[in-house]
Amino acid sequence: MKLIFRYMKPYRKAITWVMLVKLSGTMTELMLPYILEHIIDVTVPTGRLDRIFLWGLLMILTAMVTRQLNVTANRGAVENAHNISYHIRQDLFIRTANLSGSQFDAYGLPSLISRMTSDSYNVQSCAQSLQTLCVRAPIMMVGGIIVTMTMDWALSGVLCVMLPIMLAVILGVSRYGIPLYNKVQESLDDVVRVMRENITGIRVVKALSKTDYEKRRFAASNDAMTRNDIKAGTVMALPGPIMQISLNMGLTLVVFIGAVRVNNGQMQPGVILAFLTYFNLILQGVMAINRIFMMVSKASASADRIGLILATPQDQRVLGPDEAKQPSGDEFIRFEHVNFGYGEMEDSDSESGSRKNGREERTFSRAEAFAGTDRELCLEDIDFAVKKGESLGIIGPTGCGKTTIINLLMRFYDVTDGGVFVDGRDVRAYDKDELHRKFGVVFQNDMVFNDTLRRNISFGRQVTEEDLKRATEDAMAAEYISVLDDGLDYMADIKGANLSGGQKQRLLIARALAAKPEILILDDSSSALDYKTDASLRKAIFENYSGTTTIMIAQRVSSVMNMTNILVMDNGRCIGYGNHEHLLETCQEYREIFKTQMGALA
Repeated sequence: MKLIFRYMKPYRKAITWVMLVKLSGTMTELMLPYILEHIIDVTVPTGRLDRIFLWGLLMILTAMVTRQLNVTANRGAVENAHNISYHIRQDLFIRTANLSGSQFDAYGLPSLISRMTSDSYNVQSCAQSLQTLCVRAPIMMVGGIIVTMTMDWALSGVLCVMLPIMLAVILGVSRYGIPLYNKVQESLDDVVRVMRENITGIRVVKALSKTDYEKRRFAASNDAMTRNDIKAGTVMALPGPIMQISLNMGLTLVVFIGAVRVNNGQMQPGVILAFLTYFNLILQGVMAINRIFMMVSKASASADRIGLILATPQDQRVLGPDEAKQPSGDEFIRFEHVNFGYGEMEDSDSESGSRKNGREERTFSRAEAFAGTDRELCLEDIDFAVKKGESLGIIGPTGCGKTTIINLLMRFYDVTDGGVFVDGRDVRAYDKDELHRKFGVVFQNDMVFNDTLRRNISFGRQVTEEDLKRATEDAMAAEYISVLDDGLDYMADIKGANLSGGQKQRLLIARALAAKPEILILDDSSSALDYKTDASLRKAIFENYSGTTTIMIAQRVSSVMNMTNILVMDNGRCIGYGNHEHLLETCQEYREIFKTQMGALA
């Protein structure tokens, strides 16, 4: 709840105004039964129609004022709650975008999505309720008791007996309910994960006739969430029946005791009617308190999950000159005896981080993170250098660590041992924005956004029309863009669903080229291109971007054979490095790949 109050603080004036308006509306609502009692017991016996009319008009006006005050307060509460959740989502998005690769892996994409959506919605609902129900409920309860005590002490005693019992039940159930809602949200993470995997891979699922299998897998996750949700809902719903029983018992006692006292001449009949109305309002207040505790239970669980992300420390700080390693050579890109394993805690000065232990997320110290770890290295003793303007091809079987090299070069992850250097500086000594501005990148399965081709290529950067045109021509994308009805203003569907695989890859390459990067990285980005287009693309890059250092990851020997140097990878190790001719003489694995692929072409 501290997180919710922290985000409510900037809106304290607006929230205070809403609460004062709600307080006024609740107070006027409490006046209605009192006016009714006065009409029945005082005004009607006089027989004067003018007084009856005036008091009736007063009651109507009071009801209208009550309604308007409540509507105004509720609208203000909704606006404040939306503003609060807006800033929570903004901060959560920014923090999520700045998570390191290892932190992102630890939380998992489905969990991050559910925190951004369902958890933030729970917090929003709670922020809204705190401004309205938290005013109305206690005022109805306490104010109603005070008013009824002034009317008849005996009937008020019924309330004084019932209320402590009901409040004790609410508090006891709520304490037990918060952990249950934590489990519900964790189960929701699993549902989102399975759903996302199926939506993303729907073609594969259908192609392999695994629809029924995936239905059963989703049903298992959905059943688990449903069970947890039912359990939490059942526990939190227990006060409801108890309230109803208490309400009915209280009303029965009020009618019985009231009838006896009226019969004995100890009170007026209008008091019973007013008291029944007050009793109902008071019980509504108690029921509202029950709803508040339910919302607070959900919101507390959600706020804890959101707060865990917001409190996750930055584990990739910028190293100072005295801390950063110095390269042993002056090449533009250098990897010096680099070792790396996914899942290891990154080397930083942060004292705590976050990871998953089964389904439970928790904070942990660096000492705990390293204690007992037995991770296999996915990169081992990687050592190479590339001069400015040269090109590097990386080739090897799937899973050998090719893309991991790029992840370390761009500092998505930090090395376990060794050093990675760009332009004579340790990548850990760069500000991330400064480092990433050097790159133009096309990753495997890169994203095409639901936007125009122009904005997909420029991507919010200051790219001139001339640079845009040149990038599309060099990426071999101008050919198909020119025949589209809207050209560069053609609207791409989500993930480029209305573009072919080759069209998407050329569009993404144009995006990488548009800003004239110092380092161009193409990670298996020509797999959907035919050999002729691939060759034309490489020729355009070499001719028009001669000052750019190019790194190309590919499965085809034809894509890398003309590179200045080629890095041959196998099982996380470098088994060959040099130009095409040198590798044909010295690297058996490269020679076999070349003969297999080029022999097939022959």
